[in-house]
Amino acid sequence: MKKHIITTALLLTVAVAQAQNIYDATKTAQTELNGTARFVGMGGAMGALGGDISTISTNPAGIGIFRSSELSATLSYNALGVNAEYDGFATKSNQNRVTFDNFGFVLSNRIGNETPVRFVNLAFNYHKAKSFRRSLGMEGTMYGDQLGAMSQVRQMAEQANDGLFNNPDIIFTNTDVWNNPDAGWLAGLGAGGLLIQFPNEGSWYEPIIPSDPYALFTLDERGSVDVYDFNLSLNVQDRAYFGLSIGAYDMEYTRNTMYDETYDNTEGYSLESWNHTTGAGFDIKLGAIVRPFANSPFRIGAAIHSPTFYRLKYTTSARLVSDVFMDDKEGLQRTTIDTYDELGGDMQTDYRITTPWKFNGSLGYTIGSMVALGAEYEYQDYSALSFEDPNGYRMEAETNEAKSNLQGVHNVRLGIEVKPASEFALRAGYNYTTAAFKTEAIKLMPSNSIQTDTDWSNGKERQDFTLGLGYRGRHFYADLAYVYSVQKSDFYPFYNDFYTAAGDYEATVVPEPTKVTDTRNRVLLTLGIRF
Repeated sequence: MKKHIITTALLLTVAVAQAQNIYDATKTAQTELNGTARFVGMGGAMGALGGDISTISTNPAGIGIFRSSELSATLSYNALGVNAEYDGFATKSNQNRVTFDNFGFVLSNRIGNETPVRFVNLAFNYHKAKSFRRSLGMEGTMYGDQLGAMSQVRQMAEQANDGLFNNPDIIFTNTDVWNNPDAGWLAGLGAGGLLIQFPNEGSWYEPIIPSDPYALFTLDERGSVDVYDFNLSLNVQDRAYFGLSIGAYDMEYTRNTMYDETYDNTEGYSLESWNHTTGAGFDIKLGAIVRPFANSPFRIGAAIHSPTFYRLKYTTSARLVSDVFMDDKEGLQRTTIDTYDELGGDMQTDYRITTPWKFNGSLGYTIGSMVALGAEYEYQDYSALSFEDPNGYRMEAETNEAKSNLQGVHNVRLGIEVKPASEFALRAGYNYTTAAFKTEAIKLMPSNSIQTDTDWSNGKERQDFTLGLGYRGRHFYADLAYVYSVQKSDFYPFYNDFYTAAGDYEATVVPEPTKVTDTRNRVLLTLGIRF
């Protein structure tokens, strides 16, 4: 087991209908390597080279390189795989699907050679910046140690005790918890399902854990972040290029989980959670490309992206089914608690997130018309992620949690294009992205949270390996790219707080992590015309 101490004050923070967490917010903020097949085939390292519609979202000045108008569309085939290993047991999940990932056009307007501004270009591009599609499963025994058994039930009791500490008048049952802004749903489900012991006067809630539980977990995620970029760019004397992109974001994320515990006496419970987040946002991106030497093809690019300002709506419900009963109460066969029934519908809450600033630097070099080389570096400090309520007031607990658990992310992109003949091109690229989460990051569950999915994953570095080929005719072009992406992560189903007999905090413990490997094989096809 791993043990790490966390700030107790964060666990005791009270906020109305607390439902936001840094894990869902970071998923929303992160993007993937996607765009046209040419852009992807070169690993996205085209910020200084420009001349591709997908640079509209990395370095907007890349649109200023265009000297003719263009329209293109991209389809992709995706083969997704997730392998999870825990306690010597492995589970695998595979999915295959075809998606429409990119559509855009550039309107190139030649001004002439008599003025410093040679071209004024306008562009629009749609692309899928992030796909949430993923399925994960794990199972195995949640082994305890000298501190006690490990169980999600213990976390239910912990949340109840945090709420009791904040408000001694709260009694967590299945009848009075759902409309109480000081009460957490996880605690209410545990009490209503008879999984935690009701307190006597002056005591604390106790979890009912007959033995080290055998756990079964499944996760199903769906949705995407779609981006619509509008661009204005300038070509100044064929030496400097400037661009502005305004991005409109459309986000939808569905996350459904099922967690099941079974004990040695064959009793147990299952908890299903349904979560749906929708919303929209916008950002502004500024970029420049310069050729510092008049007779050299060497280019330097730089771009800055404002935060993305999201307004989001979170919808959730949960159901717990249990046949674990305190004191062997007679006549009880099974207890079912459904938040939808208790509330007469799903719970909805609105909030805002502001993603971090993003900084991009790039280099480009061409050797005649035969070879193009690109290198790019991008930095985004995810610890600056911030949360606000619907009125724009800062949500301190969630924002401070981001500062404590997230870190700066470095992304390096490399790409090469070689033309063995004037109409044909071969491409290769590589991406390396560091982890957004610190190794010891944890998903905190405040005492009044309406969230009931206690799991989280700490993703590690991500790598993308790309290959591509292309054909360029006078008016028509076609590009094909292949991408292999791999990322490892540590998955945890819950955390437990342990206390001494005197009630003093002792340690926060998580189970041994489930080792997860996500892979993605993609084939992209772009068709385009010039006019």
